[in-house]
Amino acid sequence: MMNIADDAINIINGKTRLTVSGDLTIARDKAGLANALALYKALGAIVDSLQNNASLPEKLADEPPKPTGSADNPFI
Repeated sequence: MMNIADDAINIINGKTRLTVSGDLTIARDKAGLANALALYKALGAIVDSLQNNASLPEKLADEPPKPTGSADNPFI
């Protein structure tokens, strides 16, 4: 897990997927530049890792699998 700007952006590395979540405002100041560079570095590392994976599949299966069938809505 990686955090940018005191948890404004969280990057969680799972087994088959990476999740990026949060809300980051990048100001036109040195602190904003530091936040932008941290995000740029993290995303660059993600792209490099994906590009250098020779066994990268075309698309992963949905996780969890899409539901089949239907169920009654217990709230109505």
